[in-house]
Amino acid sequence: MSLPTPSTLAPSDLTPAINVRFDGRRLRSERTRHLIIEAYLALMQEHRRMPTSAEIAARAGYSVRSIFERFSDLDALSLAAADYAIALAQAEAEARDIEGDRATRIRSHVRTRAQACEKWLPLWRMLTAKPVEEQVPELRAHVLAARRGNVERLELMYRPELATLDPPVREALVLALAMLTSFESWGALRDDFGVAGEAALDIWVTAIDRMLPQEL
Repeated sequence: MSLPTPSTLAPSDLTPAINVRFDGRRLRSERTRHLIIEAYLALMQEHRRMPTSAEIAARAGYSVRSIFERFSDLDALSLAAADYAIALAQAEAEARDIEGDRATRIRSHVRTRAQACEKWLPLWRMLTAKPVEEQVPELRAHVLAARRGNVERLELMYRPELATLDPPVREALVLALAMLTSFESWGALRDDFGVAGEAALDIWVTAIDRMLPQEL
């Protein structure tokens, strides 16, 4: 049997090889993009500030040019990093011990929340560094989504206690608890007042227990 010559090959005969090469390039590009985002977040957590493009490139093992081939500027990289971090944080902050007793639920919620604040506080400060009116709309949307997520988790963890309150009182208490367990609150305890991690956690536990309605 003779082999087909180029003139007898149908376009579809070449498609699989082309797709394999294209997919390989796309996957490598996506991997590079992912590593740049991880380098950005790692540097931010280490230095507690926004890293420079040169620092990101050195950490990721790529050139500065590689960064700007995938992100138009550092704001675009910040947005992509926020997308990645929020998705990861939501997975890490899954509510646990929902059916536990009051003390168990408080301790479980506070530990999960404190771990998230400790890990993502540098990124949060970057997201909220500018006044509201100057924030990039997409980043502002991430800030609001994160705040809503905290409120929803509070409502879930403390449903038995909140159910005993009238709606206006319940809503006010949830907002107060959200402010208590905010990134800003954790940052003030840890950085401004120099409270150790476990001690800061205990402060939150005690405050939440006193703010929630007492058991009948």
